[in-house]
Amino acid sequence: MDRLNPATGESLEPIADDSEENVEAALDRATETFEEWRDVPIRKRQQLLANAGEVLRDKEDEYAELMTREMGKTLASARSEVQKCAWVCDYYAENAAEHLQTERLPGPAHAEAKVSYEPLGPILAVMPWNFPFWQVFRFAAPHLTAGNVGLLKHASNVPGCSEAIQEVFEEAGYPEGVFQSLIIGSDQAAGVIEDDRVKAVTLTGSARAGRSVAKTAGENLKKTVLELGGSDPFVVLDDADIESAAKTGATARTINAGQSCIAAKRFVVHTDVYDEWLDAFVAEMDDLTVGDPTDDGTDLGPQAREDLMDDLHEQVQQTVEEGATLELGGEPLDREGYYYPPTVLTDVPRDSVAACEEVFGPAAAVFEVESEKEAIELANDTHLGLGASVWTQDLERGERVAHRIDAGCTFVNELVKSDPRVPFGGVKDSGYGRELAEHGIEEFVNKKTVWVQEADASDEDVTIE
Repeated sequence: MDRLNPATGESLEPIADDSEENVEAALDRATETFEEWRDVPIRKRQQLLANAGEVLRDKEDEYAELMTREMGKTLASARSEVQKCAWVCDYYAENAAEHLQTERLPGPAHAEAKVSYEPLGPILAVMPWNFPFWQVFRFAAPHLTAGNVGLLKHASNVPGCSEAIQEVFEEAGYPEGVFQSLIIGSDQAAGVIEDDRVKAVTLTGSARAGRSVAKTAGENLKKTVLELGGSDPFVVLDDADIESAAKTGATARTINAGQSCIAAKRFVVHTDVYDEWLDAFVAEMDDLTVGDPTDDGTDLGPQAREDLMDDLHEQVQQTVEEGATLELGGEPLDREGYYYPPTVLTDVPRDSVAACEEVFGPAAAVFEVESEKEAIELANDTHLGLGASVWTQDLERGERVAHRIDAGCTFVNELVKSDPRVPFGGVKDSGYGRELAEHGIEEFVNKKTVWVQEADASDEDVTIE
């Protein structure tokens, strides 16, 4: 696969695609390995995961530099991403056995009923480029520890990250075949999903990609988990802490150069604090430094690809043509690489591009509302439902509003983020299923009912089916 450094536009050393023979061999290896891996005691699997966390920590700089080189995130954020991957390894190394503990159920006196959590087999993960390590580890850490084996089809612009992640598991001592990187194009993914050796699929990506994967998996009756896009509202109520809401709002919009499904994208601000918040927010956005992602003083690196920068600029331009006011930014930077500045749009029509589409870059759409009720209605006026943030100094009010917003997760007085300890996922066109925490590890297991009784025991219950 061809690779370009988004900070410079220069070519990186290409990585060869896997041949059909290589993919076939990987699928065979996954199937064979699973039969042994599923019987490895979970405590041993947890220890191997803890080892993987240590490999990540030992090679933090190496992996961070790889992410920066392939997709352009700042070195500081890349180091944080490696650290977060080590954290999710620690979390499941400590908690997987408890999360998958066999449950004993009430039943008749003559029998014992249980629910056990058993692995499914080889799972295909179709992963995006924006968090090239974290997205993979939040899949792999729980599901390998549950006894499944993993196959990774990563985004085409981060094949080096894909190979490096397989290396992490190998160096941690995992048996060959427990986790394998497939360097294949999107057009080959459907064939892997359809293959009988693959038992389930998880995807993080666009709604379009999610529909395609879900259709193929559904036709083959395979379980899917989909984490798709977001147009996350950031609601600032009339009693919000303005300084915190403005500062955190700028961070929430520009994290990873704005290339995050859970980045705040639509800012819904009560009219009583609108002018004060907007002035503070624009100042915070304007104060951010866009530049070389390897420099310590850089806040925003480049967009990951030139076509992504062009798409972002087209969305901004079209929204202005539809009636929005450009308060800040709005033009690609005149330099090598794919740099787009922090951008703020106000007076955004509610049927415009920035209001209706996911804007995947550091461009904020700001809306003024006159009441809490209108804020909730506007927050919900989207086909997406991944995350939301609500700002108020009245915590009871914040929680009440949080429950009214259609999203997989809502944070009060905090930006939306993923955390190994809490479940993560969306509703509506943002997908279904959950990752992380206890809920996440249960997605790809067979919740098997096991009923045990003596052969001569009588059953007085009425059996209908």
